[in-house]
Amino acid sequence: MATRVRRRRRKPHHPIWHKIAIPLGIIAALVMVAGGIAAAWAINIYNSAPPLSRLKPVQKGRSSAIYAADGSLIGFIRSENVRQPLPEKSQPQVLRDATIAIEDKNFYEHGALDYEGIARAAWKDLEAGSAVQGASTITQQLVRNLYIHNPENTLKRKLIEASLAVELEEAHDKDWILTQYLNSAPYGTVEGQTAVGAEAASQTYFSKPAKDLNLTEAALLAGLPQAPSEYNPFLDPKAALKRRNEVLLVMNDQGYITGDEFRDARTHGLGLNPGDKYQVIKDPFLFDLVQNELIEEYGINTVRKGGLKAYTTIDPDLQSKAEYAVENYCSVCYPEGGPVAGLASVNPRNGAIVALASTEGFADENQFNYAWQARRQPGSSFKTFVLTTAVKQGVDPASTYYDGTSPKTLEIPGGGTWTVNNSEGEGGGTYNLESATWDSVNVVFAQLDLDVGPENVTETAQEMGIESPLQSVPAEGIGGLGIGVTPLEMADAYATLASGGIHHDPTAVSKVEFPDGKVDDFEKDSGERVLTPGQAYEVTRILEGVITQGTGAGYTSIGCTDAAGKTGTSEELSDAWFVGFTPLFSTAVWVGHPTSREYTGFGGPTAGPIWANYMSEAVAGDCPSFETPNSLPELEGLDSEHTSSGGYNSYEEEETYEGEEEESEDSKGKGKGGDEGGEENTPEPEPTPEPTPTPAPSPTPAPPAGGGISPG
Repeated sequence: MATRVRRRRRKPHHPIWHKIAIPLGIIAALVMVAGGIAAAWAINIYNSAPPLSRLKPVQKGRSSAIYAADGSLIGFIRSENVRQPLPEKSQPQVLRDATIAIEDKNFYEHGALDYEGIARAAWKDLEAGSAVQGASTITQQLVRNLYIHNPENTLKRKLIEASLAVELEEAHDKDWILTQYLNSAPYGTVEGQTAVGAEAASQTYFSKPAKDLNLTEAALLAGLPQAPSEYNPFLDPKAALKRRNEVLLVMNDQGYITGDEFRDARTHGLGLNPGDKYQVIKDPFLFDLVQNELIEEYGINTVRKGGLKAYTTIDPDLQSKAEYAVENYCSVCYPEGGPVAGLASVNPRNGAIVALASTEGFADENQFNYAWQARRQPGSSFKTFVLTTAVKQGVDPASTYYDGTSPKTLEIPGGGTWTVNNSEGEGGGTYNLESATWDSVNVVFAQLDLDVGPENVTETAQEMGIESPLQSVPAEGIGGLGIGVTPLEMADAYATLASGGIHHDPTAVSKVEFPDGKVDDFEKDSGERVLTPGQAYEVTRILEGVITQGTGAGYTSIGCTDAAGKTGTSEELSDAWFVGFTPLFSTAVWVGHPTSREYTGFGGPTAGPIWANYMSEAVAGDCPSFETPNSLPELEGLDSEHTSSGGYNSYEEEETYEGEEEESEDSKGKGKGGDEGGEENTPEPEPTPEPTPTPAPSPTPAPPAGGGISPG
């Protein structure tokens, strides 16, 4: 490329009398070509321009982006403008040269205004009877881009613009002005988004960063700001090519390129390579979750135009493990009509969502994620909140006994009765709360819910992280919710136990960086203590038994001694759950039919293996112990109209299996009545767990109905 024309890059000196001399100079030029214009009017308009310090720049904004925890780009948040400002050192010299050549060839020689250009434009304007000929310098165009809202093509606007341009050049040097111009000029609209600034334009038209532009590409971009729609290469390639060659010609005339370079470049095509950097989103589900959280925190305008860099908490490695688990360890899942699975995993120490995985459902559900969007009946996994409420009230699970005989008709406070059934058949025996939790006995937990108060169970569930609406009815204590809960809610609520009683709001955002360098760190949230360490420890200790000797035994072992959880199976075995945790991760797995209440399976054998596969891979042999609190809660056996004297624990002699229950007529109107939990004792356990039912196009018959809400 030819030696560049030497140009003095200086800040012009403006005497103090410029406020009179400059408008008079403009007037002199007008007088020479048109016989004069009212000087007093021009001076008055020129001096009426407000100081720049009082003007608020037009908010061009800058594009916000979402990144994975490893720094890889997930996608840009969509806005009407796409813009990524570049510092001077990142703007290619060839683009800066091309812009000066076509827009303002004497940019480095004149001040803020080009008087020769003004005179030429004035003559054309007077001939036409309106302002049709441009004479704006790059400085004036920058003023227009930054400070003139809805600019009108009038002489009055040009005079005000000229005044502001002079003030801008007094405050900044030429290189700064050119840099800002290349970051604020419009380069055309593509698919509803306007590329503002050279970087966005380069990515839009050539799928490359601006620093990598070659001569012909830079010439094309330099020619666009004058008339972005007219020269848009996607809309009118011929006009764009003509304009590009015009830029190349003036670059040759002004010594920026040689004749050989000009002749070679003009033979090239446009070389377009449409970019999708600002449209493609790698993980739409995760992207939407993060975007929604950002909008809730900062507002939609800041999120779309604030140039945020948001980093998600999702760990790509754990996400991959979660996706593998739901795809390969759901023995009943099959596409297009079969059961599906969702897995949500949370870091108990800060509420960070580390994985959200979902199998594919129906073809028309490709924008739905079962891990954080699907509200389903939780079955017996909701009993944990009843147990926790009891411990909060000082109830000793080991010495509080209930008659587990099924069916049992209970009186509802305020009037009415509620008939509850265990899983298979009538059941029976006396259970303390520990064994009733391991066996997931509906009748026991229905009575416990009435004793501790349904409204108190609601309060506990909400404090621990349940956000879905609850009605504070007895049926909720055994899983009969109005609209259900999401796996993410359940993972977050159980994480409160894993953290020793501190609840952290679940977050998909780890940190947000602002253009000014400010950083919001979401993972430093201290959380809110909702349980004492002793209360959380007592509940956790009991839930450990679900994995070692209860309804999760044989399906949920991950090789860690300190792991706890709870199975859940809804009415008619349509929803299967396992929610469990270690000190490192709290994870909920749901399996079920997305649009029906067809048979799916029991929580332990259906959801348990998915949970176990993911958690064993996630902890990777790292099995820290649950922290032993300094003091345990003072607990004592509960004595109520429902409790028994105790003594006999049926679990010690018999193993239980999950079975189905059906809502009784008396329970209608007391809650949705869709889910519950409970297992019935059976003789002598088998050496290995029963296999999960094989999925079939039509529902497999469930075990005989007993009459409750969910089997466990």
